[in-house]
Amino acid sequence: MTTAPAHEPFTSILAAPIAAYLRLKEALGRRYAAERAILRALDRFLSDAHADLTADTFQAWEASLTRLTSGVRRNWLRVTRNLCLYHHRTCPSAFVPDAAGFPKPHTPIRPHIFTDAEIARLVRAAEQLRPTPASPTRRTVFRLAVVLLYTTGLRRGELLRLTVGDYHTDEQLLLVRESKFHKSRLVPLSADGGHAIDAALLDRRRHGLPVGAESPLIWNRSRAGGRGYTGVGLGEGFRTLCEHAAIQTTTGGRPRIHDLRHTFAVHALVRWYREGVDPQAKLPFLAAYMGHVSPISTAYYLPFVPALAGVASARFLTVAGTLITVPPAQGDRR
Repeated sequence: MTTAPAHEPFTSILAAPIAAYLRLKEALGRRYAAERAILRALDRFLSDAHADLTADTFQAWEASLTRLTSGVRRNWLRVTRNLCLYHHRTCPSAFVPDAAGFPKPHTPIRPHIFTDAEIARLVRAAEQLRPTPASPTRRTVFRLAVVLLYTTGLRRGELLRLTVGDYHTDEQLLLVRESKFHKSRLVPLSADGGHAIDAALLDRRRHGLPVGAESPLIWNRSRAGGRGYTGVGLGEGFRTLCEHAAIQTTTGGRPRIHDLRHTFAVHALVRWYREGVDPQAKLPFLAAYMGHVSPISTAYYLPFVPALAGVASARFLTVAGTLITVPPAQGDRR
């Protein structure tokens, strides 16, 4: 897909609605870069056809996307339909495609929720990594990555964008800059998180590596002068750690690095249940900590796993257990 400059004007019959729709989404804090690219492709398609979006042109637009996988094609059509719904508000005659005809969605990947024992094995596996001439601080870097992802619930991209200057030593805070929805936030660190950062920076000083404010926190010295880890490189390293720690998902695969964010959220909820705290009252705080717009987004990270089901059931029995009576067995009835 060819990327055009964001300021390049749209030229199709739907140019004005597309531009207004994107302005609205961006005003609401959405980056919408991928959606902008999709709508620009739609704009070019309609311009070339010299046509408005109708049932026929939408069918032709869908046919032009057959090179894409079904999941990606469904997303392109979904973005197109959302534009149509927006346009329909001010132009009731505007065409709106029926989503029932879109490719079927893929089954969502069930996140792997790490146990405390598995997290401990991951940390030990990182500590046992062998340093290499190209990456002498490999042990402390991967230990830091695991500890921060687990104890803060950061997104992988947020972690990789952190610099040494984003670590506020005195307050034990991390500054997460301009993340999703254009939001920056301060993330309080646990004692383990602070110690892991301090150990990684000390290790870098021992090897004469940069620790300036602009230096990447997740350091990778694989090239002259060094640079931060990429998402691909960190993901490959994480899968290696899972292999060394003998951690598998229920389907026999390796957990994703994003599963640590799910684990952070679930473990926070489990702690609140065990401490007798009202989890519903705490969800807004968890949402703010994780960089979500609302607790609705946070709920996505809270699948009803056995550990969560157990503590939730125990809380229910404590509160309402006396209201439940177990019927006698059939043979005991008089």
